Order: sequence, then C-alpha cells, then structure tokens
Amino acid sequence: MGIASLPMYDLPEVTRATNSWWRGLARAMMREGLSDVPETLTRGVEFPTLWRDPDLLFGQTCGFPLTHEYKDDLRVIATPAYSAPGCVGAAYCSFVIVRDDDPAKEPADLKGRVAAFNGPDSQSGYSALRAVIAPLSGGGTFFARIMESGAHAKSLELVARGEADVCTTDCVTFALLAQHRPAAVRGLRVLAESPSAPGLPYVTRKDVDEDTIARLRAAVSAAAEDPGLADTRAALLIGGAEILPDSAYVRILEIERAAHDLGYPNIV
Repeated sequence: MGIASLPMYDLPEVTRATNSWWRGLARAMMREGLSDVPETLTRGVEFPTLWRDPDLLFGQTCGFPLTHEYKDDLRVIATPAYSAPGCVGAAYCSFVIVRDDDPAKEPADLKGRVAAFNGPDSQSGYSALRAVIAPLSGGGTFFARIMESGAHAKSLELVARGEADVCTTDCVTFALLAQHRPAAVRGLRVLAESPSAPGLPYVTRKDVDEDTIARLRAAVSAAAEDPGLADTRAALLIGGAEILPDSAYVRILEIERAAHDLGYPNIV
C-alpha cells in the first residue's frame, strides 16, 4: 500500500478538513484507476524518511527542499492555487511580519533588530527573508541577532512576545492562522511582501512512471473542481490547482542566487 502525507499546512485546527481533502483526492485517484491508494494520511514521520520512502504516492513539500535536498527524490504533480492575500494563481509570497506598534515603515528600518525564522531550509521563512534583506545588507551583517524557531507559528509567537522583531511567514499560513487561530496573529502586521515563487507543490517519487503521473494530475484536477469538496477546499483556502512546467521551480534557485550575488548568502 502506498503512503500519502500533507504536512505543510496541517494545523491542528484544520486536521478534519485535511483528512476530508485527502479522502476526496483518494476517491479521485481510484476513479483514475490507481491502486495502492492509502485510506488515511501518514503523520509524524520525519521528512527525510517520508520523502525518500519507496512507497510514497502523494505528498506536499516546500519548494526549497524540493530544489535542494530532495531534488533527486521527488517530482512535482501539481501546485495548489490558494485563495489567500499574497497569492496569484499557483504563486505565493511571504509576509514580512512585525508588531503593530513597531515604528518600522519599511524593511530597511529593521537593521540592527532581531529576526526569527522557522528553519534554514524554508523558502517562505528563510530564503524569502534573505531575499528581502539582501539588497539592504551591503553584503554585510544586517540583524543584531537571529533565532531559529522551528515553525512559522513559533516565529510569529516570538515576534508577538517581543523576543524577536521580525519574521517572514508565507501568506497561506498567515491566512489560515488568521481564519482558524486568530490569536496567533493578533498584535501583528504585514510590513512588506517578499518576491513571489511557485507555491508548495504536490509531489510523488521521482521514479513514478508517466502514466501514473498523468493519473495523479487528473485526480488532483478533478478534486479541485468537485462541488462536494467545496467546503473542504474553503476551509483549507484551496482555490484550484495548476500543472506548472518543470522549469517553474527554478524560480526558487533564482531567488537564492540573487541573494548570493548581493553578498548575502545567509541571514545575518
């Protein structure tokens, strides 16, 4: 039996909707003639194990590890198009977040402050912040201190408590928290937006054959249009899905390269 996992936006508040979305996807996959479709999602497995599992059928990952650590392990099926501020089709951006009472009017005003990020392999929490700061850094140190939080919600909490002054959080996470956990974004505001990139893709194993890829793509498209899943999609802010060209995720590498070219390879 194959395995499936949707860990990227699986907040506790939307677990029921995530499970419902998977059941709809699974039904569509079986209608497309796919076998070994799991009934339930796999949770609690570390990403290196999950994304290299030989039984992986379906997952969702961040674009940065897709183009780096797992570039030889994963293949893009489709990219969800989210209905959240900051999204345009299947593209998304990160919001630069500060406290409501912070006097900063633009990212340049954050020099010498404390920044939080979820992890160095995150497009939305690390590479996006680096992209915003790189043109302002002069190739040197910009922040007084940086803090690794381990999760977007924790980065936001650090900013809200005054332990950090800024973080970047992808616009979908921010919208989901605002809808389902409003206390998590209370007292915070969006200072700026990062450069946009293709959103978090649905993926499968790199060695999956073309016929299976076509069936998986047809299943995602069908589920994205299924009227019976409308409430589920609304809870998850899913507005549709797009089949992007394989070259689309080069954008992730371009954003990283631009920061390197400006002499700012790491957030410092």
